[in-house]
Amino acid sequence: MCTAITYNTKDHYFGRNLDLEFSYKETVTITPRNYPFKFRKVSDVNHHYAIIGMAYVAENYPLYYDAINEKGLGMAGLNFPSNAIYKEEKSNKDNIAPFEFIPWVLSQCATLLEVRELLKKINIANINFSEQLPASPLHWIISDKENSITVECVKDDLKIYDNPVGVLTNNPTFDVQLFNLNNYMHLSIEPPINNFSKKLNLDTYSRGMGALGLPGDLSSASRFVKATFTKMNSLSGESESESISQFFHILESVYQQRGCVHMGQDQYEITIYSSCCNMDKGIYYYTTYENSQITGIDMYKENLDGTDLINYELIKGQKIFMQN
Repeated sequence: MCTAITYNTKDHYFGRNLDLEFSYKETVTITPRNYPFKFRKVSDVNHHYAIIGMAYVAENYPLYYDAINEKGLGMAGLNFPSNAIYKEEKSNKDNIAPFEFIPWVLSQCATLLEVRELLKKINIANINFSEQLPASPLHWIISDKENSITVECVKDDLKIYDNPVGVLTNNPTFDVQLFNLNNYMHLSIEPPINNFSKKLNLDTYSRGMGALGLPGDLSSASRFVKATFTKMNSLSGESESESISQFFHILESVYQQRGCVHMGQDQYEITIYSSCCNMDKGIYYYTTYENSQITGIDMYKENLDGTDLINYELIKGQKIFMQN
């Protein structure tokens, strides 16, 4: 499963944890402005905004997990099993396959206002990339530098929710996740006050007791609460180093360690990678499960007017600095 967040200091940041039991050999992939995006049911787009993000490249097509474009719009797809129901094609809509949704949006939209207009015409159609790569059940968080929305294609219709917390995990549906925060309004970063009984002399025997009851398990509902509480109360300096360090610390609060989520046989779900994108500067930072050193790739150091994908394999071996 996965967790995506946004975070603002002087600059604006967008990223996620990808939690799975296996890797598709994904790469940090830059799609330059003149790479021809070919779509199954709508017209191809030959000239568009440049995009940087994490993708599995199949048949020279970037299947993006998460990405930002040069205008500072970010988008991530997260697992949404049982709830994601893609539709039959509709003649009066732009029929977009799930794997095309991120390129379709990021190639032509600069703001959430433009995204909302585009979504009025979109039908997320039940189209597989290939027989070997069927459509994954997903929902999406889309963010510009100020606001976020969540998009879910469910049984009823295409649902678009304002996302005031800038957080997304997996099931249940986003409206239920957001409502569930009401159950935790008593949590605080401050020491607790004895409301149990004035007849008892109760002791605040540890720091952090104001957050007693904050979920700590790895379920998607608990991760949503934990990530939201951590993010909404998070403080850092405004430098790039302080900002991205804090961003990764927020994601670490819902990190999945090998051995804690058994998927059967010898498979365990882990946080394969964590990402943090500077939406203002076009820099994609990441860590992997085996390598906790932050690695950065700057899209503006590449030829963004080219026609070919630019791929960077993930650095997975642990990097240790020996101080003596």
